[in-house]
Amino acid sequence: MIELSTSEPLISTEADEVLVVTNADLRESANVPCWPVYEEFSHLLERELARQGFKMKRAHQYDPARKHGFISSQKEGSELFARIDPDAPIIVLLTAWQYSHHIAPSLAHHRGPILLMANFDGTWPGLVGMLCMAGTLTSLGVNYSRLWSENCEDVFFRDGLAAWLKDGKIEHDLSYLETVDRNHPVLSSPASEAGIKVGEHILKHKAILGLFDTFCMGMMNGFFPLKALTSIGMPLEALSQSALLVEMEKVPQKLREDCLSFYEARGMRFQYGEDPASELTREQVLEQCAMMIAMGRFAKRFGLTAVGVQYQQGLKDSCAASDFAEGAIGSTERFPIPDEDGSIICEGKPIPCINEVDMGTAIPQAMLFRLLDAMGLPSETTLHDVRWGSEFDGTFYWDFEISGSVPFEHLKGGIAGATGYRQPAMFFPKGGSSIAGQCKAGRFVWARAHYEGTAVIMHIGTGTAVELPDQEFERRRRATTYEWPLMNCVLDGVGRDDLMAGHQSNHITVAYVPETELQTVLQAFVAQALTQGISVKIAGSAKHLL
Repeated sequence: MIELSTSEPLISTEADEVLVVTNADLRESANVPCWPVYEEFSHLLERELARQGFKMKRAHQYDPARKHGFISSQKEGSELFARIDPDAPIIVLLTAWQYSHHIAPSLAHHRGPILLMANFDGTWPGLVGMLCMAGTLTSLGVNYSRLWSENCEDVFFRDGLAAWLKDGKIEHDLSYLETVDRNHPVLSSPASEAGIKVGEHILKHKAILGLFDTFCMGMMNGFFPLKALTSIGMPLEALSQSALLVEMEKVPQKLREDCLSFYEARGMRFQYGEDPASELTREQVLEQCAMMIAMGRFAKRFGLTAVGVQYQQGLKDSCAASDFAEGAIGSTERFPIPDEDGSIICEGKPIPCINEVDMGTAIPQAMLFRLLDAMGLPSETTLHDVRWGSEFDGTFYWDFEISGSVPFEHLKGGIAGATGYRQPAMFFPKGGSSIAGQCKAGRFVWARAHYEGTAVIMHIGTGTAVELPDQEFERRRRATTYEWPLMNCVLDGVGRDDLMAGHQSNHITVAYVPETELQTVLQAFVAQALTQGISVKIAGSAKHLL
């Protein structure tokens, strides 16, 4: 018989108390080193709450056996929230990457005010986890507030916390986002014709998104309702990572060697070692080459516009990380992938790769690829984490950093500008190479799709990537994840706190566009989105280009 009641006391609060919960990774190898950072930041929050006349009440405690106090599974989160007073004010304090599904279903049933609070730190990126959770709660229709700080001492943080403690909500200024509807003059511009044509083509012929499993790392915001994808002409082809492993086994050793030699001959530097448990080995990269070839064959077999690999969990315990394969397949300059009949797959064109199978980036990536390709422009796309950012010479530069690889065309120096490091062992026990380097300077279009109900909404803007001086770039690499590629950039008319307040994901899609074509591409892209039935919000000063 199922036990339907519990004798455990309800976790409730007094009038001057606030409950604090913290969520993190599924992987204990990540949770343990992240715990001291949470403790430090929670004490800063506790001090500020006390300054404002409130007491912090921790809803769950440190576990000596696990050496951390994070919620680390949906089961654990559900059991905890079953004992929490549904009307209690709750701060979800995030100081590391977190799997949103651990607690988001419970937060959806919580009636009290909810505040997502993040540290703004590159090494311990609670801000990334908060943006993921924010996008998830938005898509679930949950009321919540968000706040962030480097040290809990700035006026912005203190005023925001005071507002939430008083009113149960924080009203951020989101005026940087402006709705573009079907009556906007952009649809009458000459540039819009290309976007309308590509959008109509996708609605008629479809742009199939082939994803090897879904729901990567708890990103509920990255898993869209099938109705939403179908309505915009971008249906899902659900593939299995087990099938990918089978296809990889079919790739002969000589073809793997030829593939790796292709990149070595063009100047990519792999940081090889001897211990596969902690160092990159040639065998790991050869396995990644087999994965890229297998992904290409699936793309042809199923007629995919884009392909993505989930890689967490399961695949990371079965083979080398997917990152080198993802960046390489998404590049125009790519080892010629032969189908089993010997024909070359998608020769001369990138195959957009949907890292972490995030459908909210799959949509703009596939759309931009189709549009840019139709316009005869470079069509490589990628996503990045909104990882961190800081000032240099009086300007705030974002650190956009994907967890492993970008298309070679996005790097300064291309293939010759890439270095392959072993993916960190705490995340990837089987190793595998990243594609690391400094992203090149240039103008770009950025976008992100999210869903509300089954409606697709997309934020679209423009920006500029810069090549910072070596010393500053090195500082930022060491403050984030050294093995991963890094883009430093500014977003046109969108400040740090604007993006943190309104962005609906931890991810952002970018595509480089020549300065002379930026306005044309932006107008065409907005027209394409509207044609496909996507609601558009233009961000910052990009509206002046419409």
